[in-house]
Amino acid sequence: MKKQIKLLSLSLFAVTAVWSQENENQNRNKKEVVDLEEVVVSDSRFELKRENSGKTVISITKEDLEKQQGNSLATIINNYSGIEINGSRSNAGQNLSYFIRGGNNRQVLIMVDGIQMNDPSQIAGDYDLRLIDVSQVESVEIIKGAASTLYGNAAATAVIRISTKQGAKEKIGATLASTAGTNQSSTDQNYGVRDFTNSVFVNGTLSALDYAVSFGHTYTDGLSAVEGNERDPFRRFNTGVRLGYNISDAFKVKAGVSYDDLRSEFDNSFPLEDAEYVSESEQKRITLSPEYTYQNGGVYLNAAWYSIDRAVESAFPAVYEAENFVMDIYNKYVFNDKFYTIVGLNHISSKADVGAGGLESFSINDPYANMVYISEYGFQLNTGVRWNNHSNYGSNLTYSMNPSYVIKFKDDYLKFMGSYSSSFIAPTISQLYGPFGANPELEPEENVTVEGGAEYRTQNLRVSGLYFNRLEENFIDYRTVNFETFEGEYYNVTETFRVEGVELEFNATLSESLSLNGNYTFTQNRDRAALRIPKHKVNTAINYALGGSTNLDLAYQYTGSRADINFSTFENETLDAFNIFNLGLSHEFSKTFRGSLRFNNLLNESYTEIIGYPTRGRNIAASVRITL
Repeated sequence: MKKQIKLLSLSLFAVTAVWSQENENQNRNKKEVVDLEEVVVSDSRFELKRENSGKTVISITKEDLEKQQGNSLATIINNYSGIEINGSRSNAGQNLSYFIRGGNNRQVLIMVDGIQMNDPSQIAGDYDLRLIDVSQVESVEIIKGAASTLYGNAAATAVIRISTKQGAKEKIGATLASTAGTNQSSTDQNYGVRDFTNSVFVNGTLSALDYAVSFGHTYTDGLSAVEGNERDPFRRFNTGVRLGYNISDAFKVKAGVSYDDLRSEFDNSFPLEDAEYVSESEQKRITLSPEYTYQNGGVYLNAAWYSIDRAVESAFPAVYEAENFVMDIYNKYVFNDKFYTIVGLNHISSKADVGAGGLESFSINDPYANMVYISEYGFQLNTGVRWNNHSNYGSNLTYSMNPSYVIKFKDDYLKFMGSYSSSFIAPTISQLYGPFGANPELEPEENVTVEGGAEYRTQNLRVSGLYFNRLEENFIDYRTVNFETFEGEYYNVTETFRVEGVELEFNATLSESLSLNGNYTFTQNRDRAALRIPKHKVNTAINYALGGSTNLDLAYQYTGSRADINFSTFENETLDAFNIFNLGLSHEFSKTFRGSLRFNNLLNESYTEIIGYPTRGRNIAASVRITL
C-alpha cells in the first residue's frame, strides 16, 4: 500500500511540476488545446454544445477506446464517475452487474445505434455487455439519472448509448487489430499467453452507398470461474454488415445485420467448486433506420428485430429463447436557435420462453415529447413527458424538468444545473409469467431523481460537481410464502428506498503533450444494505505524448470497502478496499501501423470482487493496429 501511495504521489508531483513549467508559456501563446465546441446528444437527442446541456454527460470517443485496445467495453466504462461494473475485473465469463448510482442491472438501459437493448429471458431483463466487441464501437455516451422521458423503460440510473462504426468517405478502407496477453490471478504469475483478441473492419463509400463489414473474435483462458484449479475459458464471435444509401439529399436509409455468439465455461456456485458447466448466448439482429430531413427538421425511424437464445449446461440445465421488436419513430423540429422539439412514439414487443411452458409476451406503446429552450441570457431548459402504456399493468406517466444557467466569460463558462425527473422499470416476463414466483399483478417500479450541480470550463480545464438523490418506489422483490415447500412470489415492496451521492469530475489539458483527468464518487444507500457497491470510488489518469508518435498513460483506481454475502454462511462480510494501477505505452510506427503495450494491475494487487471468485492480477497485453 505504501508503494502505491508513493507511486501516485510521484505521478501527481510530476504533473504539477510540468504544469508549473508549461502553464505560463501556454497562456502566453493562447493555444486552444481543448475543443470548446464539444457536442453531446444523449440528454436531448439534438447535437448541442456541452455548455447548452443540463447534464454532465460522459463522452467516450473513438480515440479513448483505441487507447485501451484489448480491454473489454465493461472494463473501459468502469473507469467513469458513478459507475461500478462488478465482474469486469474477474474471469472473462463472469456475469456483469451494473451498479450505477447505487442501482442495479434492471435500472440501466443499454442502446446500440438508437435501439433499446434488453434480454426478456433474463430475470432482470438486462442486456449483456459481454456480447459487444469493443473494436466495432465508434463512441459511447452515458447520461446518468432518470431518463425515461426520452428513452423509456429501465432508464432509471443511466442510459449507455453505444454507436457502432459506419462507412467511411473513401471507397475502401480497412483496419486490422490484434491483441495477445496474459490472463492470470495475483497468485499465479506464470505469464502464459492465454488472452487473444482479433478483429477486421472494412468500410467505405461507393457513390450513394456506404458500407461497413466487421468481424471479431476473442478467446480467453487461464482463470477459474470460482477459486479453484480448473481453467474456464471464454470465447466470443462477432460479425456484422451495415449499409447506408442516399436515395436523395433529403432521404437516407440505413440497414444492418449482425450475429454475436459467446460461450463461457463456469463452475458450481453452491457449493463453490470446480465443475464442467457451460453457458452459451447467441444473438441475431436486423436493423432498419430510414430518415427524411426537411427544412428545420426531420422524421427518423429506428427499428430492429433481434433474438437472444441462451443454453445452460449444468446440474440444472435450461434453454431460454427471447426476441424483441423495437420501433422508435420521432420528428425533430428546430423552430430557431432557441427552441428544439422532438415528438415520437416508441413501441416494444417482447417474447420469451422462460421455462414456464411456452412463449410469454408483453408490449409497450409510449408516445413522448421533449423540448429544449436556450435563451440569449444564459437560461436553458430541457423538459419532457412520456405516457407509458403496458399491455399488462396499464399506463403511467413519466416526466423530466432540467433547467440550467450559463455564465459566459469570453471562451469560458460556469454552468449551474438542476434536474427533477422520473423513470419506470416494467416487470419482466420472468416476474410476470415465469416458473418461480410469477405475479401477473405486478406494477412497474418508479424512480424519482433530483440532481443539482455546477460545471466550470476554460480552454484547458473542465471541473464539475453534482449531488443526486434518487427515490425508489414499488420496488419488485422476491419473498418466500411457504417455508415448507420454499414456494415464493415476486411482489411490489410498499416501503420506499433512498439513494444519494456526489460525483466530482475534472479534465485538464496541461499542455499539448500532457493531460490529466479524474473523478470521485460517493454513494450512500440510505434504507437498505448495498451489496458490492463501494461508498467511495476514485479514478485518475495521466496521458503524456512523448514526441508526436508515442503516448504514455498511467491510470489509478481506488475502490472502497463494500459488503458482500458469503453464501457458505449466508452472512454479509466487508470486502477490503483495493488500489489498481494500469500502465500503457503506444507508438505510431507509421501512418498505417501502431503498436501498444499494456500492464493492467501493475502492482499485482490482490483483492476480491465477489466472495469465492478470483480476480485478475498483473497482466500484460501487446496490441497492433494496421490501417489500410
